[in-house]
Amino acid sequence: MPIDLTDRQQNDLHRAMLDYLHSAGYHKTFEQFKEECAQADYEPDAGSKTKDLLVKKWTSVIRLQKKIVDLETRLAQALQDSANVVANPANLNQRSNPDWLPTVTPPKLVLTGHRANVNAVTFHPLYSVLVSASDDSTMKVWDWETGELERTVQGHTRRVSDCEYDSKGKFLVSGSHDLFIKLWDVDNEYKNIATFRGHDHSISTVRFLPGDDRIVSASRDQTVRVWEVATTHCIRVLKPHEDWIRTAIPSLDGRLLVTSCMDHTARVIETANGNLKAEFRGHDNVVENAIFAPRNAVPAISELAGLKTGATPATSTTEDASVAFVVTASRDQKIKIWDARTGQCLHTMVGHDGWVHGLVFHPNGRYLLSAADDGSIRIWEIKTGRCIRKVDTGERFMSSLAWGRQTVGGGAAGAAKDGQSEGPRRVNVIASGCWDYTVKIWKP
Repeated sequence: MPIDLTDRQQNDLHRAMLDYLHSAGYHKTFEQFKEECAQADYEPDAGSKTKDLLVKKWTSVIRLQKKIVDLETRLAQALQDSANVVANPANLNQRSNPDWLPTVTPPKLVLTGHRANVNAVTFHPLYSVLVSASDDSTMKVWDWETGELERTVQGHTRRVSDCEYDSKGKFLVSGSHDLFIKLWDVDNEYKNIATFRGHDHSISTVRFLPGDDRIVSASRDQTVRVWEVATTHCIRVLKPHEDWIRTAIPSLDGRLLVTSCMDHTARVIETANGNLKAEFRGHDNVVENAIFAPRNAVPAISELAGLKTGATPATSTTEDASVAFVVTASRDQKIKIWDARTGQCLHTMVGHDGWVHGLVFHPNGRYLLSAADDGSIRIWEIKTGRCIRKVDTGERFMSSLAWGRQTVGGGAAGAAKDGQSEGPRRVNVIASGCWDYTVKIWKP
């Protein structure tokens, strides 16, 4: 026995070992060890302080080892981030650096003011403005540069599940569990100028279709509806699923929608008539989110899937490239990348320890960011399918994730380098909506 143990420590250790041997059913070893360690008077006692002590100590050591490995990983990443900052030229504008990624450090800002869970966040396309939608029946407008609350938008009577600005930032659309979709005039102090009625159950998501003259919504009433902004009329009712539809997200040109559902599937349908184009089966639980991969992510996904350069599932046209792949997030804690033409699963990303909700592609098309109920944002390198960074948020449940829409700078050369269309780069800012009633902001 090591000499650094006191008699009392030795006695406690022996009794803990005897308790384990007895509870594990090693009765012969128990009797022999009892004799060898001079514990002839020992009898198992459920109320003893040594009851299950060995098991508790062992599991504590495992947890501590896991924490140490996690802290070492975070420290190494922080040191690498610091080295990158030092190595960059002094005049490098991280705000528009096309390769910027959030670091493992805490968020730059934590926006507080909601009185219930935050379900969605959306950025203004032109200004440093962010809107959050909450279970407290309100939306709040924030300046994400300063963290100041600019106003509270009221009008819904139940949970506000989603919201989005149009492409010019003139109008904001919101959907709620009160069954209504509302349109708000941004330049007129967010006045409610239209209400869309027709859904028979809670509204999950609302999005502007390209051109901003129509809105598409998904609902628990098992329908996807297309609305005309000018008249507030529902002009199309689509039924791609027979269960609660969690999301309906339009393609870049608005011809297609990708839906996710409680039935464990995601589907691509035509906006004009609801015709099924592809179905994605493979998740073991509810599919919480589904999005089309942007054009500039196609090369990285093709490399990941082992496809030859240019041999994407879509045809060679640029428009088809924007609907070549779909990414889904599920309550089964997995993210899957799919061939949008055949419905084949090309890759599964495993790493989260909770329901995955938020998905957003990095503007350069080389990374995918995901947010989940394990309290983390994970950054995935698409061409390898590996998680290269884990950003802890400090909150267990995360409902949404968004990358800023505002653009900075200009110059075609820079735009071509990061894979974006001709024009300025998108600003580097990320927001997450959390169930601790806050919105968290990461920026350089």
